[in-house]
Amino acid sequence: MLEAVGVASEEEAAYRDLLHHPGSTVVELAERNGQGVEEALKLVARLEVLGLVSRSAEQPRRLIPARPDVAVDVLVARRRAELDRAQAAARELVTELRTPEQLRPDSVIEVLAGRGAIATRFAQLLTTAREEVLVLDRPPYVSDYSESDEAVHTQLAAGVAVYGIYSGESLEDGPGTEEAYRAAAAGERSRLHADVPMKLVVADREVALLPLSLEAPGDSALVVHSSALLDALQRMFWLLWEQAVPIVPGDARARDGDHDPQLLTMLSAGMKDESIARHLGVSSRTVGRRVAELMDQLGVRTRFQAGVYAQQARVADRPRNHPSE
Repeated sequence: MLEAVGVASEEEAAYRDLLHHPGSTVVELAERNGQGVEEALKLVARLEVLGLVSRSAEQPRRLIPARPDVAVDVLVARRRAELDRAQAAARELVTELRTPEQLRPDSVIEVLAGRGAIATRFAQLLTTAREEVLVLDRPPYVSDYSESDEAVHTQLAAGVAVYGIYSGESLEDGPGTEEAYRAAAAGERSRLHADVPMKLVVADREVALLPLSLEAPGDSALVVHSSALLDALQRMFWLLWEQAVPIVPGDARARDGDHDPQLLTMLSAGMKDESIARHLGVSSRTVGRRVAELMDQLGVRTRFQAGVYAQQARVADRPRNHPSE
């Protein structure tokens, strides 16, 4: 059980023995485990280094096992620090992968096969990002949306900037408007676009994940590392961002029955009256009538123009210094 924190199986067995027989001598420990005294001494020395055992001052020396909760917490903290150092060292090593020989196609692009591998890599990109995550969201979904939604909220709480562009299908067939607005309320920079061309996630401007097939995203996917291709994917994201409509958290709760801001946002995403009515909790006839009234009030002739008005009337949330500038 303790191998994950650097305790070998024979060391754990000796520690468990001492938990049942605190105050034993080395000789007694050796006798109970059928070991020689020299072997038991080496084992106890390793337990002392791990902080699992200490020796009393009187003679003969007695072995005092540390409390498991305290001792294991220390080992976990120590292992976590080691992993953090290893991760930092790995990031530094990335700078050495910039020579022409090392930027071969097989080092720039990985191919993933199977829903499990793709879902695992997607979760890894979300949870390991330290500065920024870009997401193009459209169905069908490979992983459980509730799990990725929780990961996004965790990253937002940790100060990671998350930019999400949702398709109209995302609201109709995916997480729905409530999840999109909940993410926006948690700090995600969220926008809607009528034509999101693909699924995509980019972490820290260093690595991207995208499916090879839009119809079957769970079959295979590409992992793209730092390269001109990754730069182009990010450029595409920010071009779509400029065309998309911001999601304002307050829209999720229409004040005094005023659904107009949310209605205009959904129109700009290309959603049909039936879907809009379902999300707003009203009838399709009510939506159709209100759309006609808004088009008349705004002086526009098409639903698309009404959506454009929504985009122009909303508060821009464009990030500073992104690649489209």
